[in-house]
Formats: sequence, C-alpha cells, structure tokens
Amino acid sequence: MTRASDYGITVLRVTLGVIFLMHGYLGFFVFTPGGMTAFNASKGIPLPAITAWFVIFGHFLGGASLVFGLLTRLGALVHVVIMGGAVFFVHLAQGFFMHGIIVDAATGKAIVGGYEYALSLLMGSIAILISGSGPLGLDYWRR
Repeated sequence: MTRASDYGITVLRVTLGVIFLMHGYLGFFVFTPGGMTAFNASKGIPLPAITAWFVIFGHFLGGASLVFGLLTRLGALVHVVIMGGAVFFVHLAQGFFMHGIIVDAATGKAIVGGYEYALSLLMGSIAILISGSGPLGLDYWRR
C-alpha cells in the first residue's frame, strides 16, 4: 500500500506535464520558433535559435514524459534547466509578484511581470527530479 504523498507527487507530475505541453504548443504554434528566437535574442539568452528549439522540444517531450511518468527524472531535469533560465534571464528583473499578464494569440505577444510563477514551476520540477514518477507513472511499473 502506498502513502497519500506518493499520489500527491503524481498529481504534481501530471499537472506540470500538462502545463509544459501547453507551453510547447504556445512556443511552436503561437509565438513560432522565429518569434521565440527573436525573444531570446532580446533577453540576451545565449544561442537564441538553439535555445528556442530546446525550449520548444523540451516542453513537448519533457511535458509528455511528466504526464506519462516515463523517463520522469530526465523530463524534470530538462524543465529545471528551462525554468531556471526563464527565472534568471526573463523574469528576475521584473520582481517577485506577477502583474499585467496579457497574452494576445493573434499577434503572439505576451507581457509578463514577476518570477513567482516561473519559480513555482522550477521548484515543482525540482521536486519531481528528486522524487521520481510516483506509483502511477510508467517508470514505477517498469521497475
């Protein structure tokens, strides 16, 4: 019999996975890889085109990994890198609290303030990296 906390990590893992999958969709279909590359360059992120594709594929593949609990720690590690970069390069200078969030899908524009959300996703990814998939992940059943 597993403990309730074992299932709590599953809830966190699947929720983060869905969020990251949706961010992959946003990056590829709404902002587009070219838009992400330009954004990365404007924020001083090294190798903007490579990091744009890394973020897009990382969100898609790492998000799916988290949803299914397959190669969970690898999917979480990818997101520790992505979200660490988001906190450091994009959101840190905006202060802690989120404010003025507007996403205009028609123009692919987002105005985001604050790092609390990105920090929450980073810490959740670290928690999954430490704990693994939980009892309802495919990694658990592969053992």
